[in-house]
Amino acid sequence: MGLLTAACAAYASLAAWLWLTFAQGMFWRTDVRLPPRTAPTHWPSVAIVVPARDEAEVLPRSLPSLLAQDYPGEAEVILVDDGSTDGTGALALRLAAAQPGLPLAVSSPGDPAPGWTGKLWALRHGILLARTAHATEPDFLLLTDADIAHEPDSLRELVAAATSADLDLVSQMARLRVAGLWERLVVPAFVYFFAQLYPFRRINRPSARTAAAAGGCVLLRTEAAVRAGVPDSIRQAVIDDVSLARAVHRSGGRIWLGLAERVDSVRPYRELADLWRMVSRSAYAQLRHQPLLLAGTVAGLVLVYLVPPAALLTGLAAGQPATAWAGGLAWLLMAGTYLPMLRYYGQPAALAPLLPFTALLYLLMTVDSAVQHYRGRGASWKGRTYARPSDA
Repeated sequence: MGLLTAACAAYASLAAWLWLTFAQGMFWRTDVRLPPRTAPTHWPSVAIVVPARDEAEVLPRSLPSLLAQDYPGEAEVILVDDGSTDGTGALALRLAAAQPGLPLAVSSPGDPAPGWTGKLWALRHGILLARTAHATEPDFLLLTDADIAHEPDSLRELVAAATSADLDLVSQMARLRVAGLWERLVVPAFVYFFAQLYPFRRINRPSARTAAAAGGCVLLRTEAAVRAGVPDSIRQAVIDDVSLARAVHRSGGRIWLGLAERVDSVRPYRELADLWRMVSRSAYAQLRHQPLLLAGTVAGLVLVYLVPPAALLTGLAAGQPATAWAGGLAWLLMAGTYLPMLRYYGQPAALAPLLPFTALLYLLMTVDSAVQHYRGRGASWKGRTYARPSDA
């Protein structure tokens, strides 16, 4: 880049990082955990709804944790087998038979109706079953993915948080698996970027103007779900968790979102290709399939994450100390705000300066998501491809 251009880009990037660090809801802090809570005098009833499609690999590490919930009130687990071809439903029944615990029901909704994503169609079926299977509806619904394992007190703590703070939706961002090289590089950054877009502290304010949730673990009041018309009102959503939270928020519900302490994803992402699919399948949907938003996102990622190291190196090589200082300070703020997330995931601080490389990967994943969309492959997951909402 030209020296003048490099200097301007470095100053702009530094300004962006100063704003992100001090004015974006302290997104980088990782101490947003379940709010203060006390046990209710009467424990409400809960139906745990688990949509599952071809989850035989992870189910033995997740479903037993739900069946083993130490919950003082009435609770049951409903696993919705969404057209699995690997014996997911039969495996679930075998796991339940081998382990005493909460009662389990396994049901299948059939193929999604036109205009529905598979997961939301499965959730609709499970919620309907939960509301009609007994004489009274459950007070709460725990919507959790088939790859999420819960500690025995997870449900109890979620319900206590919801009842103590009079919340309609309590969601925890499950701690994702971090084992291999690519998981170490990509997974903490995934949560960091999510928090940057949806700062937890800002989301949790009663006066918040926006809303978000993490789909792996969502405790939802049944009456709030009915009031918001979910999942029917968001049936086309590919980013279903954020859409769910927004629907509840629009209907007057109070929501809370934070990081989990005892809720973990057991899904492995052994190769970069696995992580690539996880991100690219929905990245362009997050941008509402708008080319201008894609262009703005790419430009933003370049300015915020790629300019700082480039400006530092350019400034040093060209003898431009102001450019080097601006780029170096922006990179330092970037790495510094990333450190808490690395600590949360138990990763070394040495990974923090590598965030520009990870951001480049996310930029390429986002562009690939758009390319796949225009090739007609759209948001694809486990053999299904979804049209954008206007085409559904």
